[in-house]
Amino acid sequence: MKQVVQNYKSGELAVLDVPVPGCKPGGVLVRSAFSLISTGTELMKVSEAGMSMLGKARSRPDQVAKVMQSVATNGVPATYRKVMGKLDSYTPLGYSLCGVVEQVGAGIDDVKVGDLVACAGNEHALHAELNWVPKNLYAPVPDGLAPRHAAFGTVGSIAMQGVRQGEPQLGEVALVIGLGLIGQLVVQLLTASGVRVVGADPDPARCELAERLGAAACGDPASAGVEATVAELTDGHGVDQVYLAAGGGSNQPVELAARLCRDRGRVVDIGKCRLDLPWNAYYEKELDVRFSRSYGPGRYDPEYELEGRDYPIGYVRWTERRNLACFLDLLARGSVDVEPLVSHIADFDDAVETYQRLKDGDLKAVAVLFRYPEQAAEKAEAEAPAVAVPAVNVKRSPARAAKTPVRLAFVGAGNYATSMLLPHLAQREGVELSTVVTTTALSAANAQRKFGFTEATTDLDAVLGDKSIDAVFVVTRHSSHAELTRQALLAGKTVFVEKPLALTEDELAGVLAAVEESGNDRLQVGFNRRFAPLLQEAKNRFGARTGPANLRYLVNAGRLQHGSWYLQQGTEGSRFAGEGGHFIDTASWLLDADPVSVYATATSGNEDLQVLLRYPDGSSATISYVTTGPSGFPKETLDLVADGRALRLDDFVRASVYGRKKWVSSRLPKARDKGQNAELAAFIKAVRTGDPMPVPLESLVATTAATLAVQAGLAGGAPVTLARTR
Repeated sequence: MKQVVQNYKSGELAVLDVPVPGCKPGGVLVRSAFSLISTGTELMKVSEAGMSMLGKARSRPDQVAKVMQSVATNGVPATYRKVMGKLDSYTPLGYSLCGVVEQVGAGIDDVKVGDLVACAGNEHALHAELNWVPKNLYAPVPDGLAPRHAAFGTVGSIAMQGVRQGEPQLGEVALVIGLGLIGQLVVQLLTASGVRVVGADPDPARCELAERLGAAACGDPASAGVEATVAELTDGHGVDQVYLAAGGGSNQPVELAARLCRDRGRVVDIGKCRLDLPWNAYYEKELDVRFSRSYGPGRYDPEYELEGRDYPIGYVRWTERRNLACFLDLLARGSVDVEPLVSHIADFDDAVETYQRLKDGDLKAVAVLFRYPEQAAEKAEAEAPAVAVPAVNVKRSPARAAKTPVRLAFVGAGNYATSMLLPHLAQREGVELSTVVTTTALSAANAQRKFGFTEATTDLDAVLGDKSIDAVFVVTRHSSHAELTRQALLAGKTVFVEKPLALTEDELAGVLAAVEESGNDRLQVGFNRRFAPLLQEAKNRFGARTGPANLRYLVNAGRLQHGSWYLQQGTEGSRFAGEGGHFIDTASWLLDADPVSVYATATSGNEDLQVLLRYPDGSSATISYVTTGPSGFPKETLDLVADGRALRLDDFVRASVYGRKKWVSSRLPKARDKGQNAELAAFIKAVRTGDPMPVPLESLVATTAATLAVQAGLAGGAPVTLARTR
């Protein structure tokens, strides 16, 4: 079998062929599916191995003390041989994984061959294809929990033990210093415990991620923002607990802890940072300094870890194994979400390169997973067509032309509806805003007053049953789009639904089932950019192409305000799932085809995405979706190159085409026109005349499937084929 090892003397990293471990009594042999790289502890070890001997000594004074003791006892020559022999040996890496039980040792009756388990321990949950794991260092994975998520079990237990040491109570305020992998998990665990959390980290991306995962506010520890937030949340008293999840040689974390902690508060050290406690500050507040020992009670006790002797629950409620099982349960129930922490999934065979990229800073990550060969093979076999593009099988009912005026109903009247759609419809000749439906009476009344709806209601069924209404606009939160669209189609209405059409493959299938059942395919999704006059003119001037094209689309999406419902990924899908269809649709329209495969990668926390779309004729489109760009930079820039010609779009205010002749659009328009008005005009015309919808349903389905494939690609770390079904 293969295993990742390191020579501490030379710093060499390697994937070695080593013997398969035996399955001893009291444990199980586990074949790894995913193992987690600790970007804190492991990278520190990897970095230390690359130091000079003097550097190694300075970084590990505890080991130097042992060497000096050995010199005093055994003399210099014997000690030198012993130290050099140990340094010049391969040592393992890794301590957190998920895998499948391959063999069960004597005395084990809680799991069987084929069960999925999460494993812990820097001697038993290594980056290796097979590991022998003793009973108290594994826990069964709950049904439905993905193996890549269960691989976080050990680091989750470390974070959980730290939180337990802090003894948080409902309503308290905590400060987490250091928002790396452990810090992000501590934030979520505290939030799940009813504690308001402030985070401190110099990395803005990590601060943003922590806020997205539940922190009240985060900022640079050197700025005044963190201190101001703490003062506001605690009425100036200071936080109840501080969790030190930072590393490095700076003494700033413990000094900040003393400054922001309340009188007699608790400071818990989880990471490995400098602890030169400022005596006066800690004495005057009588701060309670606590240490968190790794995964919990049982750690470093060979009778517990190796011999399987459990501690009675009446005396020790939370042991290593019980912490591990508890964290897995929180993951399975959705109380903790580790998917946003996954920055990269690498094949196990690429382990050395992955470590080197992390060490060099080329790969900036919160969490990195290794996927093992058997897992990759099974994935390729089982998920090759990871996302299906359902065929549109419908016996179309004849489309009736609407009488004038066209009567419209709106389901939802939020910001987008009231700012980007209704202003274009309220004054349009031949259109009547009949009914607005919202979940709250006041919002319906406001929309009625502002835009002149004939009626305002909270009764959706009444609207769907009203035969005089020609078309229904679905402009609600993302999670309700597919179901509301399905109901409106079955009611025989023409439907305009804002993006996204669906958040899952099942939702998309449900919409198409309604189309097939009703014979009603009168559907439009709000992909407005293809209707933008400037982009349409640029495409016409670019002309038809004969060879494959390359398209680059940069979307400077910017950060969302704290508390935005777009951040509710558990119910509303990821941000890209919500609006990414805009950019995929635009690329497909420019390339006159639907994509056949999708490959997606992401930076830390899946905030900044790179999406590569492949098309049948060999064309490709790259969408760079970034949230960390400067606010003053244009939001959308696009370049299309083919056949010796190039098209460029600058944020819908200027366009140009380069070829035999150069064309540049006229001076900047007064406002960016992204096509909403033209899109609505085309939709109303189709409703009035009974003509085909502005965008074929097959294209809407393909774009939706490609958007769903982005999330599947991020989760699996491999290209996703878009398989057309019949």
